[in-house]
Amino acid sequence: MAVPTRIESAEAEAEEFQPSGSGPATPEPPGGARTPENVPTGVLALRVGLWATVILCVAATLVHVFLVFLHVAPANNVSKKFSPQINAWVFPFFEQNWRLFAPEPESVNRQILVRTARTGPGGSFQVSTWFDLTALDHAAVEHQPFPSHTAQNLLRRAWSSYVDSHGGDDKARTERALMMQKYLTGIAADRVAAHRSGSFDFVQIRVVTRPIPASGSAAGSGARKPSENRLLPWWKVPTHGK
Repeated sequence: MAVPTRIESAEAEAEEFQPSGSGPATPEPPGGARTPENVPTGVLALRVGLWATVILCVAATLVHVFLVFLHVAPANNVSKKFSPQINAWVFPFFEQNWRLFAPEPESVNRQILVRTARTGPGGSFQVSTWFDLTALDHAAVEHQPFPSHTAQNLLRRAWSSYVDSHGGDDKARTERALMMQKYLTGIAADRVAAHRSGSFDFVQIRVVTRPIPASGSAAGSGARKPSENRLLPWWKVPTHGK
């Protein structure tokens, strides 16, 4: 019969095309993908660096949120114990003008003005007229649908921080007070130099504080508080202008 012969022939052909080697052939990964053993060292280092950066950013964000939370939250044992570390992180760049459970809205209007001076020929002291910094900020905010944070808060917060660090006088008794003094005078000097010509070496700041009148029935009760006019000393600044 011819059937066994055909079976033997098929078996012989199968043996002829059997691949050499001791084991079955390893199939290629789909799409030519590389196994982890074949990933280049540079790619592995890039992945490790990327994950380390992500973890570092997340950790820094969590620490920042936690410290700011302790700063704005009511005083507690943790915030009192770590007060130096919290203040070192928050001030001056992340300072918050609010409290978590007791907001402190502004109750006065402040007008901050500055004048400059320089030493003229023969040693004379030449003083400029007053320049209204607050009016400059108001002009930058008025009719602006998206006013800048700088125009709204930079000068106002600089003055508030100055008062907090100096109290009722103008003597810098701490490093923070000296820093806030330089910060405030630097803002005033830069803004005057940007809007006025001429050089100067000294600045003097004057702050006029006017209480906001009470609204409604409370407006007629009690005497109206008078305005305050605080004149700061002359301070030396780096020479501005030409």
